[in-house]
Amino acid sequence: MKQEQPNNPLHGIKLADILEFLVEKYGWDGLASRINVRCFTSNPSIKSSLKFLRQTSWAKEKVEQLYLRSI
Repeated sequence: MKQEQPNNPLHGIKLADILEFLVEKYGWDGLASRINVRCFTSNPSIKSSLKFLRQTSWAKEKVEQLYLRSI
């Protein structure tokens, strides 16, 4: 049974969807200027960025915060 999470605006949104939205909105260069991590600056791709973000909680939090400010 699924639990409702009314205080979590990211509930049900996949990290891949967040990243694709941000890349569409800002492009890789714009994303790299807002969040300075190597996966956005050096040969960026959705796949490599997702791998990094899933392993690095501080970077994932920055991406999620940028998403929330952008919608």
